[in-house]
Amino acid sequence: MGALSLLLGFLPVVLFLAALILMDSYELVTRRSILAALMAGAAAALLCSLANQLLVVHLRLDVDVLRRYVAPVLEESVKAMYIVYLIRSSRVGFLVDAGIQGFAVGTGFAIIENLYYASATRDQGLGLWIVRGLGTAVMHGSATAIVAILSKSLTERRSSMSPKLFLPGIALAAVAHSLFNQFILSPFVSTAAMLIVMPLLVGIVFERSEKATREWLGTDLDSEVELLDLIQSGEIAETPVGTYLASLNRFPGRVVADMLCLLRIHLELSLRAKGILIAHSAGVHLPVDDQVRANLEEMRYLERSIGKTGKIAIKPILRTSARDLWEIYMLRG
Repeated sequence: MGALSLLLGFLPVVLFLAALILMDSYELVTRRSILAALMAGAAAALLCSLANQLLVVHLRLDVDVLRRYVAPVLEESVKAMYIVYLIRSSRVGFLVDAGIQGFAVGTGFAIIENLYYASATRDQGLGLWIVRGLGTAVMHGSATAIVAILSKSLTERRSSMSPKLFLPGIALAAVAHSLFNQFILSPFVSTAAMLIVMPLLVGIVFERSEKATREWLGTDLDSEVELLDLIQSGEIAETPVGTYLASLNRFPGRVVADMLCLLRIHLELSLRAKGILIAHSAGVHLPVDDQVRANLEEMRYLERSIGKTGKIAIKPILRTSARDLWEIYMLRG
């Protein structure tokens, strides 16, 4: 395979991923997260390759049926496993970082798949690699990005991590993958359509997510600063939060005090995370300093101190949404 074919097979999807990362003005996704997503996609490709061989060689499945119908469902489901893990463990905060990590998983998958095709089809012409590089590889990245974006949107809207909320994204990706593999239009027309539709879709998602991020930062920042000021000034007792804490008289006073300390630590860490995001958008990089690490350690101690029952009791006043938990994950780095 020539150098030009090699570039066409691998470079477009990598450049698309790089463009997505550059568009992330808040730098929501770290390089380590991108590398982990690429590796997850590569592992998914290896697993699917073994499964596809098993279906064809041992179960005598028709290759055309596999390519058109079975492989799309299998591959999108396996790629989605890492996305499900990311979202359910609060490692994704917004649609933007969901889309970027989803596309990175698909990129890792496409790289391994194209390496396999490069070794198995050495004599194929340039046209194959135009379709595989500009079409199939971008399709893999785009399909997994769709799973991530739709799943993040549904779980956030429903305030739930139910497995069934991930099924619509996987189904949509599998259908798009299957239609691409049908080549209802010519391979080159399908590839051109992919290159037109995906930038438009990604642009819409990024615009919506950037707006949502700005609104979230502005709204939450004001309320958290106000509540933290009340705690630090000792005036929290007259607020609904103070009234709720006073009602927890079934707990020892020491435990209630630890609950208040835990609330304060959460607020301080949340404000620090938001400050880092705002700084990123301005091109300034703030390190996670010793104070943040000390707060994280104190938070872990306080969570152990109040116990499982105490954590349940404080839940109504302690923000524990997926996005709030993502802030803590971001600071832990």
